[in-house]
Amino acid sequence: MEIALDASRSEAVAEVAASSDASPGERVELFGISIDAVRIDEAVDQLTRWCSAGDGGHCRYVVTPNVNHIVQLQRNAALREAYADASLVVADGWPIVAASRRLGQSLPERVAGSDLAPAMFDRGLSDRPLKVFLLGGGAGVPQSAAENVSRQWPGVEIVGALSPSFSFTADRGEQDEAIAMINDAEPHLLVVGLGAPKQEIWLQANHRRLKARVAIAGGATIDFLAGEQTRAPRWVQRARLEWVFRIATNPRRLAGRYLHDGLRFPWIVAREAIKTHATCARVI
Repeated sequence: MEIALDASRSEAVAEVAASSDASPGERVELFGISIDAVRIDEAVDQLTRWCSAGDGGHCRYVVTPNVNHIVQLQRNAALREAYADASLVVADGWPIVAASRRLGQSLPERVAGSDLAPAMFDRGLSDRPLKVFLLGGGAGVPQSAAENVSRQWPGVEIVGALSPSFSFTADRGEQDEAIAMINDAEPHLLVVGLGAPKQEIWLQANHRRLKARVAIAGGATIDFLAGEQTRAPRWVQRARLEWVFRIATNPRRLAGRYLHDGLRFPWIVAREAIKTHATCARVI
């Protein structure tokens, strides 16, 4: 009897853990936001638990800060609110990981937003197909991504693919229609590719209306899945030179942004170092 009660308690604890919004590990405070100090396998473990549990009362969403996000966060209050409400925040960018180590708030590794969805597809769910909805990309792009995903990952069921208009985030009627489509499909995983900061702010405003279990603010993920953009080869990523590859393959869109962010980010890190030093001095 006692053993049975203990087993029931263990099951109840596991269920609560799965449905909880609690971070899967330690969180570190950097650049005015909290970042989960997790490796990609730990992030996927948590997302899979949330997808399987599905009883959190609302859609949990994931944001993936890179250098551009950190620069935008310094002046965008709506983006900061979106980050504060996120259930999981993972560092997408080696400069952020390197800065964390310099500042004594060590993050274990880069967890690229564009790697999260494929890692979830690889993992899948143990007892049923992983239902996925793709929201984002140009005309025909999410449909191409859906075809590629279905071909490569037979354990994934694409239950919807929608290319919103350019004015999507300003058009309440179009948003309501998209949310209705998502809710009718009831996906385990919603991948949103509206670009930053639109996707993060949109998820923060609407996640309580969504019947998806987890949403990833995925940036160019849908474009990568469709083959519209190409990820850097693994050896380039390991050499921490993906930014060079992306500028070379898309200079018109990215060169100016990378230059601007590259000039701003060191000042943000310096300011963080001064703040950290002042905090340590007060403690001493």
